[in-house]
Amino acid sequence: MYGIIFLVIFLILMTGIGIWGMRKTKTLGDFFLGGRSMGPWVSAVAYGTSYFSAVLFIGFAGTQGWQFGLNALWIALGNGLIGALAAWVVLARRTRRMTQNLDTMTMPAYLQERYGAKHLKPLAASVIFFFLLPYSASVFKGLGHLFEAVFHIPYDMALLIMIAFTGVYLILGGYFAIAITDLIQGIVMFFGAIAMVAVLSSQRGGLVEILREVADQYPRHIPPEQQPRFLTILSLVFMTSFGTWGLPQMAQKFYAIKNEQVIPKAAVVTTVFALVIGFAAYLTGTFAHVFFIPETLPQNSAGILYDSIVPTLLIEHLPDVLMALILLLVLSASMSTLSSLVLVSSSSVAIDLYPSKIDAKTGKDRSVAMMRFLSAIFVIISYFISRFQFSFIVTLMSLSWGAVSGAFGAPYIYGLYWKRTSKAGAYAGLVAGLVTEIALFFLLGPANSPLAASFAILVPFAVVPLVSCFSKAPQHAIVDRAFAGLASRV
Repeated sequence: MYGIIFLVIFLILMTGIGIWGMRKTKTLGDFFLGGRSMGPWVSAVAYGTSYFSAVLFIGFAGTQGWQFGLNALWIALGNGLIGALAAWVVLARRTRRMTQNLDTMTMPAYLQERYGAKHLKPLAASVIFFFLLPYSASVFKGLGHLFEAVFHIPYDMALLIMIAFTGVYLILGGYFAIAITDLIQGIVMFFGAIAMVAVLSSQRGGLVEILREVADQYPRHIPPEQQPRFLTILSLVFMTSFGTWGLPQMAQKFYAIKNEQVIPKAAVVTTVFALVIGFAAYLTGTFAHVFFIPETLPQNSAGILYDSIVPTLLIEHLPDVLMALILLLVLSASMSTLSSLVLVSSSSVAIDLYPSKIDAKTGKDRSVAMMRFLSAIFVIISYFISRFQFSFIVTLMSLSWGAVSGAFGAPYIYGLYWKRTSKAGAYAGLVAGLVTEIALFFLLGPANSPLAASFAILVPFAVVPLVSCFSKAPQHAIVDRAFAGLASRV
């Protein structure tokens, strides 16, 4: 009952914000970047809520919490210090300045203008559109399973509810609506995560005592020969932390900040948020070793249902009011991630492949209408992928994350810091990351997808400088324009 009441209030609020955002959205820049007017708190929480979704709370927390035990907390630490803090310190200022210098709003446009490569934008836009679909679908799937478990409604119906309300506030309000709803959702996530850990640990004598129990039970549940290797843990930390640096939906948050003065505060806020959410999620996953034994875990004929571990744990051990709050927590995480994914993916066509057109009679930019239309199409396609469940949550996320981050990470980051990075080097880096991810994913198998993604992210960092050193140097005019106002780099 509490869950339904909270859910109705939450969805009405999101719809209202979407309508409000529509009134403030006049241009394509307003729709995609909120007019580059976002302050530190909004920017920081938008980054954090886009980082974490139902994939973390439903997929990763249950899977890694059970299989890794307390070693899963290394992932949370890496997400906070590398994925959040280091990303803001290393990337935010230069990304904000360089995208302004080049007058670009998207990753494909940035790559084209930074390297003077006219074919790089459509290639990059295609990568974003096709490889972010499974990522979006994985978020829908995780959320659908949670709604199915909590409300006992059909999985299909849960998906339709999420699609309807995510679509409404995103399609109407654009980035203005996303940013404001992210702030509200972030507050729900922050306090809901703390309450979740506090209540569960209090049932076992407090946090210290329950961690001691986890450490004691883990080797009994997972024999030493079945415990993950150090390389597996390291690859997951790397993929989910450094891997975010090349994701377009994360870089977009740097484009939209109001000015460079907000960066230090935003970096601190994002880091605190990421550490709290990450540790809360993975701690909850590890608590399964205290509240379950292997025989009582959710299972089917194929084995343990890792995606059901955390939902089952919460339903059985949290009071109704807190369970309703946790439902909003996961819903908030997922809707914010979905809106960012849909916005970036639709922009790959509406901005990068569809030339901006101004209506001669009204003076309105018709690209805004195209963005809204494509956002709706992207949501619908994501629904069908989720509906027919083509793969598992973590597998879907690992493939898409590795492909996109592998393709863009090195060309994006070298472009910010190294003037000698060439057009050929950027092309080679993008292709190398993409090919490495796809090849290793199918060669090593889904079980080793984090390792495949890690190699896909790393390989281009060797390919880009190697090809750049043996290819034609970039034009001085392009480099001077891009680096205007930034410290010199060779």
